[in-house]
Amino acid sequence: MEETSDSVKDPKGIQKMEIKNSNKNDIQTIFKLYRVATEYMKSKNQVFWPEFPKELIETEIAEKRQWKLVIEDQIVCIWATALSDELIWGEENNAPSVYIHRIAANPNLRGQNFVKKIVDWADDYCKNNDLRYVRMDTIGHNQGLINHYTKYGFDHIGTRQLEVTDGLPDHYNDGDAYLFQREVRK
Repeated sequence: MEETSDSVKDPKGIQKMEIKNSNKNDIQTIFKLYRVATEYMKSKNQVFWPEFPKELIETEIAEKRQWKLVIEDQIVCIWATALSDELIWGEENNAPSVYIHRIAANPNLRGQNFVKKIVDWADDYCKNNDLRYVRMDTIGHNQGLINHYTKYGFDHIGTRQLEVTDGLPDHYNDGDAYLFQREVRK
């Protein structure tokens, strides 16, 4: 994936938000945000993330698939992307899409609509790369997250029990995959 940056500025020209690729210097912060998100999932009795291998994050960074949302030089949200997700999406993987995984935000900044910012960014990313859909998944029935994704225009297009999870993080063994997609806004 090609490195991009998307900045939003207020009328005075002061930078408020920037979306760009993560780099190796961000690894400690990425893992901190994953740990905080995992503890939150546990507190809500949801399927939670395992400790992700450092090699996974390093590969995503090298392939420019690990992203960060920065406000005033502080990483406030991270996520990963893929252009293919066959193990989760099966035959439906053939539609030109960007797949968003592992959104984790600074818990002190909840309520800032980071998912909306990511979805808006993903629309632009798709337009620039001739992709048709933005897709996401979650493991296990998490009604709060389902409501959150549908609020931002995603359709819950099905639930799938994954038969092959080799090559996926361990939490994909802990429940059905709930699949979401939205067509890119023109």
